[in-house]
Amino acid sequence: MNPHVDERVPVLVVGGSLVGLSASLFLGRLGVGHLLVEKHASTSTHPRGRGNNLRTMELFRTAGVESAIREAASVLAGNHGILQAESLTGVDHHWLFREIDPGGAMRGLSPSGWCLCSQNDLEPVLLRTAQELGGELRFSTELISFEQDADGVTAVVQHRESGRTSVVRADYLIAADGPRSSVRRRLGIGQTGRGELFHNVSITFRAKRLADVVGDRRFIACYLTNPAADGALLPVDNAEQWVFHAPWHPETGETLEDFTDERCAEHIRKATGVLDMEVEITGKAPWHAAERVAERYRDGRIFLAGDSAHEMSPTGAFGSNTGIQDAHNLAWKLAAVLGGWAGPGLLDTYGVERQPVAVATSARAAARSAEHNHPGYTPPPSTGGPQRDVLAVAMGYRYASDAVLGADPATPAVPDRFTAGGEPGSRAPHLWVDRDGLRLSTLDLYERTCVLLTGPEGAAWHGAALRVADRLDIPLAAYRLGLDPTHDLTPDPGTDWTELHGTTPQGAVLVRPDGFIAWRAEGAEREPERVLADVLQSVLCR
Repeated sequence: MNPHVDERVPVLVVGGSLVGLSASLFLGRLGVGHLLVEKHASTSTHPRGRGNNLRTMELFRTAGVESAIREAASVLAGNHGILQAESLTGVDHHWLFREIDPGGAMRGLSPSGWCLCSQNDLEPVLLRTAQELGGELRFSTELISFEQDADGVTAVVQHRESGRTSVVRADYLIAADGPRSSVRRRLGIGQTGRGELFHNVSITFRAKRLADVVGDRRFIACYLTNPAADGALLPVDNAEQWVFHAPWHPETGETLEDFTDERCAEHIRKATGVLDMEVEITGKAPWHAAERVAERYRDGRIFLAGDSAHEMSPTGAFGSNTGIQDAHNLAWKLAAVLGGWAGPGLLDTYGVERQPVAVATSARAAARSAEHNHPGYTPPPSTGGPQRDVLAVAMGYRYASDAVLGADPATPAVPDRFTAGGEPGSRAPHLWVDRDGLRLSTLDLYERTCVLLTGPEGAAWHGAALRVADRLDIPLAAYRLGLDPTHDLTPDPGTDWTELHGTTPQGAVLVRPDGFIAWRAEGAEREPERVLADVLQSVLCR
């Protein structure tokens, strides 16, 4: 070993918040050795970033942690909707939306569901599971410097308490070090977007009487619009613990020191309308809503993910979900390249796919904040309509890159409306199937390998997949769907996988490990083995 290097790892993850921990979880699931360093001493202690959308929960389901997350989130399982009111004691209030899925349509689209889990409850679940998978996660450890060359990255990390430094050599580095990313700054990567939108101070507090005033209005958040004391109220336990987001205006000279406990408590009393309520302030943390996206997501062997790559308004919880989905997209590509079954060019598709999604999503988040009149935000005049189809942002985003064949480059990265038609570049549809007596979703099949789905008349494609995988040494799973006992997967009665995936009983669909459709054939081919070999090598950039 080089005497100047203390340890070697395939991947170094910088940052141990939601995105860094998710990257560790996904890499661990794929058997990729890695080291994560986080400068803080522990996971988040402040309740924030609580909305986990449908697609994120699908990813956590595949990673085996969905049930543990729902258990950690159980106290808020009955909370739904966004309420807007001048105060909690008055009659002037209305729901911006009452239910996330009022008609139950989402239950047919996914095996998972939305989950309200605060960051301080979610992060320990991710940390524990990542450690169980063999990940090396070091808190109170900071990245001091790094250099990269054609073969890898050499980083100096320091334990903040002892001052001990070590030199780490990694094949790749993931920078998940937040909106003020030191890695991004050192690389000289600029940002696009409107910049800062507004500022809030998040105040945690205890108030025993507040639950009686809230009553049975189990909201996710309540926007309180009293002109003298506006803000957003969020429950932590629906009993005594709460969070209040108070507008902060640093542009007028207002400082964090101005938010004394006495001022915060009085602001909360006025905003809620309970003027004699006893309020105990337990914590304060500033946050900034912005619309920024990195100009590029890759610099050599270094990748940006999460808030280091994009910032967006918190309305809709789009930022944290987009970051977790960044980590998932990148993890399988690193695993494939490090495993030798994909070419290094596959890593170029990470930014090509994820950056347009972030640009579109950050614009949607800002528009949603304007539509909801988020406290503290004075938006420019609106030029668009209501942002009603949140599902299009959560699950409808599309990829057009070298890792997808047949995607329409003219299709927006985030469409106006969600559709599930099985087009290349889109998330593969969910379908309940039976596999050897076990009921599962087709989404459960997508994690470690590419998957070829064929219909009852797709024996030629199925056989070709087995031969091509063996000849090219590519991990590829193949399943035939049909009602015959010889078929691998039996769909639920009344469902048609061919219609759902936009193909025919003679066709085939290739799904990437991240659950996105890479290619599809609408019928049979005279030389399926040759066609499939060409497709796989193209998708994997070999």
